[in-house]
Amino acid sequence: MALFAFFQTILLLVSLSLRTCQSEVLSEPLPLTPESLDVSINSAQRCLHLQWRVHSLAYHQELKMVFQIEISRINTSNVIWVDYYSTTVKWNQVLHWSWESELPLECATHFVRIRSRVDDARVPEPRFWSNWSSWKEVNEQNSLGHKASSVFPVDKLVEEGSNVTICYISRSHQNNVSCYLDGVRMHVEQLDPNVSAFHVNNVAFVRETGTNIFCEMDPKDDAGTVLFVSKVLEEPKDFSCETQDFKTLHCTWDPGSDTSLVRKQPYQSYTLFESFSGEKRLCEHKNWCDWQIAQDSQEMYNFTLVAENYLRKRSVNILFNLTHRVRPMTPKVFFKNISATNATMTWRVHSTGNHRTLLCQIELHGEGKVIQHNASIKVNGEYLLSELEPDTQYMARVHCGDANHFWKWSEWSGENFTTLEAAPSEAPDVWRDVKSELGNRTVTLFWKPLSKSHANGKIRFYNVIVENLDKPSELEPVPIPAPANHTKLALDQCSYRIHVTANNSVGTSPASVIVISGDPGNQVEEERVNVTADGFSLSWKPQSGDVTGYVVEWCDRPQDGSCDLQWENLGPNTTSTVISSDAFRPGVRYNFRIYGISTKRIAYLLEQKTGYSQELAPLVNPQVVMSNLTSHSFTLSWKDYPTETQRSFIRGYHVYLKPKEGQCHPGFEKAALSDNSVCCKYKIDKPEQKTFVVENLQPESIYEFFVTPFTSVGEGPLDAFTKVTTPDEHSHLLIRIILPTVFCVVLIMIVCYLNSQWMKEKCYPDIPDPYKSSVLSLIKSKENPHLTIMSVKDCIPDAIEVINKPEGSKIQFSGTRNSLTETEITKPAYLYLLPAEKNYSGPGPCICFENFTYNQAASNSGSCGHVPVPPTAPSQRGLLTSLENLLKALEKNYMNSQGEIPAGETTLNYVSQLASPMSGDKDSLPTDPPVPALCSEYKMQMAIPLGLASPPLSENSSVSSVTLLDQGDHHH
Repeated sequence: MALFAFFQTILLLVSLSLRTCQSEVLSEPLPLTPESLDVSINSAQRCLHLQWRVHSLAYHQELKMVFQIEISRINTSNVIWVDYYSTTVKWNQVLHWSWESELPLECATHFVRIRSRVDDARVPEPRFWSNWSSWKEVNEQNSLGHKASSVFPVDKLVEEGSNVTICYISRSHQNNVSCYLDGVRMHVEQLDPNVSAFHVNNVAFVRETGTNIFCEMDPKDDAGTVLFVSKVLEEPKDFSCETQDFKTLHCTWDPGSDTSLVRKQPYQSYTLFESFSGEKRLCEHKNWCDWQIAQDSQEMYNFTLVAENYLRKRSVNILFNLTHRVRPMTPKVFFKNISATNATMTWRVHSTGNHRTLLCQIELHGEGKVIQHNASIKVNGEYLLSELEPDTQYMARVHCGDANHFWKWSEWSGENFTTLEAAPSEAPDVWRDVKSELGNRTVTLFWKPLSKSHANGKIRFYNVIVENLDKPSELEPVPIPAPANHTKLALDQCSYRIHVTANNSVGTSPASVIVISGDPGNQVEEERVNVTADGFSLSWKPQSGDVTGYVVEWCDRPQDGSCDLQWENLGPNTTSTVISSDAFRPGVRYNFRIYGISTKRIAYLLEQKTGYSQELAPLVNPQVVMSNLTSHSFTLSWKDYPTETQRSFIRGYHVYLKPKEGQCHPGFEKAALSDNSVCCKYKIDKPEQKTFVVENLQPESIYEFFVTPFTSVGEGPLDAFTKVTTPDEHSHLLIRIILPTVFCVVLIMIVCYLNSQWMKEKCYPDIPDPYKSSVLSLIKSKENPHLTIMSVKDCIPDAIEVINKPEGSKIQFSGTRNSLTETEITKPAYLYLLPAEKNYSGPGPCICFENFTYNQAASNSGSCGHVPVPPTAPSQRGLLTSLENLLKALEKNYMNSQGEIPAGETTLNYVSQLASPMSGDKDSLPTDPPVPALCSEYKMQMAIPLGLASPPLSENSSVSSVTLLDQGDHHH
């Protein structure tokens, strides 16, 4: 003890002595200037590393000091950075400090200097800065080599969002330097004659192969580099570890974005470190790693996961108990005892060695439903799946977890299975469509396929049994192969009961019964149906009596021309429903029929309704016919639309009229059309009205009309207007006169055309041809019995009477061939041939008409002469005396009619005998000579030379004579 006290005293004295000495030293100002300054360069990191010493410190002396560091660029006067570094300095200690440059160190020369100041509380004030150290020059440009130009940094790797400075160095003075970042020209700043630089802020990730940088001063002086931009290294997420067999820990995590780049190593790595055991493992995968569990039964684990890449390091750690991180292995599943409604599921879980209790969850998937069940097991599990649907495919799966310290469920394990078929459980939904024709009925029987839950298997066929209720007979089922959903039956007017059943491989469904009554049923009026957003809202009055239900039927696609019959069965207490279908289309009219079903399964019609799921404006306008056009009105009429073409209920019609004067008539109102034109409109509120009379019009005016229907959603399209012109106010009177007149004229022309031959014979008969005269057959020639051409000398007339009435005429005959001169002849000579009967006495004389066809003027004669007749009647003897001469002259004149005729004998008159005497002549025939009674046929045809003169006849001449009329006696 004494010795210990002695040493303690010695140590105390030494300590006090040292403190006294130290206090004496600190009380004195010391020149603590930094010395041995050394600067090293890390070009890749753009860092300057400084190290120095403070040699003035005493042995074992510690002082708190502040160091001021200045960095200049290009020249010492260009200070770009000033920083203060505080630390506790020991004797002979090497101090370190680093500075990172934003500009690559190759781009410019840097200068560094340092000074210090004591910042210890034990040193009294004032405290002074030491002297600056000498400038330390750092020049990395010496490493450029012999290249004419370069771009720095070279293949730099930075994180996304960083700021980067790029410089371009050339050995010649720069002028008009252009730099491009991935094709985009950058703003360049010139640092000195040989160096230019530009800044890129918040650099973005473009591609894994890097971003290209290119600078040039002229085509021969250029350089480039690649800037690699990586995504920011993220901290691992969801880091956890678990075991399934107590042999291996399986650790997983979410690495986040991959920061690896092409051609740039190293990529990001993950290291797993366990602090209790001190073991470390480099993971081969980016998102999981296995750790072998030690055999010493270690329960607690503290893992640290370190993520690292070239630029950054991240870490995360977890602490857990091994028994609380147990996840059972995946079970193996089997099925047995599968029936139509039940199945037994069994499974087995691989033992963990200590027979831990497991909680298992079972899921049954089928028919779009998921049913969950729970069970506790040790190793093997079994569960009965009941109330299944027949002929249905299911999928059952199971997973398990630790029941004591639940961590996670195992992976799911499951299998598919199908239950067996069963007989159909419900009768088919049956309906019918009845059409009657010529005393027979065609019944189309429809049925809906059974749902899968009711079919209980594949339906193979349908049995249809038709039972005649009026004439009972043996029933025979008619099989209809599936998947047919209808059949046609030809029935008479009797009542029939029809049974329909569905059949599969196991059995038959209950029968669906419907009765076709012989009664044709009643007719009901059609009503409009209400339409809602959900569909057609139908309602009807409840029926009193025994009603087992209602049926609503309709056609899904009536616009296609074929009815896709649909129906819906409703209960007896239902009096309304909403019908909706994906097949309903806007602008299509749907008709609904509501039937009541009696207890005898007879359907009878209750109501008919019609409507549109959505009304649309009409697409067509009616075909308008204009009639009854007058000067003040006209009538428009049109036919009704077919129901199938109506896109909405027609509520009426609009009649548009464009009058010439622009004023609307009474009842019309002005309206603007879709083409912005203005016209007059008349509204017809009754859709059944199909005629309209436009009145109060002006005569001889032009009007345009147009008729279109209107509905609740609009009217028909704007078609072209039809023009009509009103007639003159009196034109109808002219038409009433002109039309009958034209009709009469046309009728007369038709009659005249049909009787043209008769008219010709009566009004202008053909001129007889002497060569074809029937007189030739009556002449008995003495010399030639075969004479066919009449000669004058062959004719022996019974009597010749020449009638002439000259007025102041003076005719001279100069012989047979001498020319005849005639001064004034006002009337031609006429020749009569009288009957030869001596005792003839008739009622009156014949009247002859002059025929100018045979009036031939003599050649070389300027006028036409006629037979000169003396003013007094000649005697019959003189005429008879010269008869022979007359005949010769006639024959000569006739035979020479086509040849050269003497001047005195050239003018002949042909006399026709077919005329009767005309009443009303001023002069009458002489009473002395007898007059022929009839001139109805030709007795003889001859010509008399005008130059022939006969002496006067005596009064006692015979009846056969030629009589010359007085001046007043003339007939035409």
